[in-house]
Amino acid sequence: MTSRYPATSTDIIALFATRNTHAVEVAVLQPADPFLDMAGEDLRRRIFLTESETGQTLCLRPEFTIPVCLDHITSQAGTPRRYSYLGEVFRQRREGGNEFFQAGIEDLGDRDTAEADARSVADAHALLSLVLPGRPLVVTLGDQGIFEAVLAALGLPRGWRMRLARAFGSAPMLEAALADLANPPRNGQLSGPVAALVLDGDLDGLSQHIAGGMEEAGLSASAGRAPSDIARRLIEKAELRSVRLSNEAFAALKGFLAIDVPLDGAAQALETFAAGAGLSLGAALEKFAARAKAIEAHGLPSGKIRYDAAFGRPLDYYTGVVFEVAAASGERPLAGGGRYDRLLTLLGAKTAIPGVGFSVWLDRIEALRETAP
Repeated sequence: MTSRYPATSTDIIALFATRNTHAVEVAVLQPADPFLDMAGEDLRRRIFLTESETGQTLCLRPEFTIPVCLDHITSQAGTPRRYSYLGEVFRQRREGGNEFFQAGIEDLGDRDTAEADARSVADAHALLSLVLPGRPLVVTLGDQGIFEAVLAALGLPRGWRMRLARAFGSAPMLEAALADLANPPRNGQLSGPVAALVLDGDLDGLSQHIAGGMEEAGLSASAGRAPSDIARRLIEKAELRSVRLSNEAFAALKGFLAIDVPLDGAAQALETFAAGAGLSLGAALEKFAARAKAIEAHGLPSGKIRYDAAFGRPLDYYTGVVFEVAAASGERPLAGGGRYDRLLTLLGAKTAIPGVGFSVWLDRIEALRETAP
């Protein structure tokens, strides 16, 4: 451990050793495509890109979840398996340095998702309690699965469900999507060939057209969204403009997003909402209730953990619970995490591997340790 590491590093590594984790190190230079494809718009804008001698687009490690999952797939390790890490990540930030330390645990392959989710929240809470003794902590939970179940129960078409699911975790994006859902914008002006391809829903043809235009303009597809992604978005936008949600369904969606209650009353609040709106949330609600009980069984104060139906995290790979932990008096989260059951398959795993994990921002912790609680 060098002097560059935060003062809390030794204590954190010792905690990881007691939590049945395998310490893992991953390369600082990573293939950029997985982050560009799966990490979300917010992180994509902040990545430091470079290129190998062979022309492969690389990036400085902007987070650990994707590299740890790639390393797990390459190593062909069995599951369930829990990985821990502590090291630097590199990304542009509005405040603070562009190089900073993160630590965390990635929990792969446990089929008891309620227990694994609860353990992840408990591990994050335990880590912060260790390094910030006496500091009150607040936990905020959201659930991508519940949100998507509500969208499906409301009968929203697939395009709208996808757009709203992508916006979950970004208040401005979600607000803009809801505004468009209430009052669909008119069709924008597209060039003749593009308009025809969009109207036909020709994804392959539109992707090739966009790729050709980018090549003529000297734009690299690896520097932003892929042509196929741009084409898909254009077709989706055209489809979205043709849909307007009924006043009753729109009111139900707004009512759901307004739910913000202590976790010990959240399952009942969701049941009450679903009954009042005439919706069935089925398995998603059952999983939510099982997770809440598992969190309570870990000794976490469920009455002081809040469930905010509109709360998400700005990473595209989350599929279930999402959470953040902050100091009671602070605005910025100290830890954040969530469930990502589709990620390893998208990264190349031959079989589906469920996953959940969290990271802590060690620079924020160090800043708080310098002030009295």
